[in-house]
Amino acid sequence: LSIATSESWKDKSGEKQERTQWHKVVVFNQNIVKVAESYLKKGAKVYIEGTLETRSWEQDGQKKYTTEVVLRPFRGELTMLDGAGGRGGAGGGASYGGSSFNDSGMGDYASGAPSSSSKGSKARIEELEDEIPF
Repeated sequence: LSIATSESWKDKSGEKQERTQWHKVVVFNQNIVKVAESYLKKGAKVYIEGTLETRSWEQDGQKKYTTEVVLRPFRGELTMLDGAGGRGGAGGGASYGGSSFNDSGMGDYASGAPSSSSKGSKARIEELEDEIPF
């Protein structure tokens, strides 16, 4: 998928200027893929966290390069800022991804389901404490 980042400012003459950049996003996490296919719509606001990776290839004797934001299993996150399925207000903000860490340093491990910031995360952490191998 592709996402756009925009910035706007006023130049020295006071005129409003805007610059939009497009970024390719590659998702290798099947849970995030399912969410993106099911709920993301054109124009939806999202927060994406992944690694920047540059790859190259040769085409017609010229070396070509592209840089992508890559979301791998356990190393990427997608947060829908508009809520599930739509544009508009700052909705629910469901988060999907490998792992995200809260202030205590304990992971809030999402498995394709929305993560709640306070209610369910403490119960999930207590539930996982016995299973942590270290």
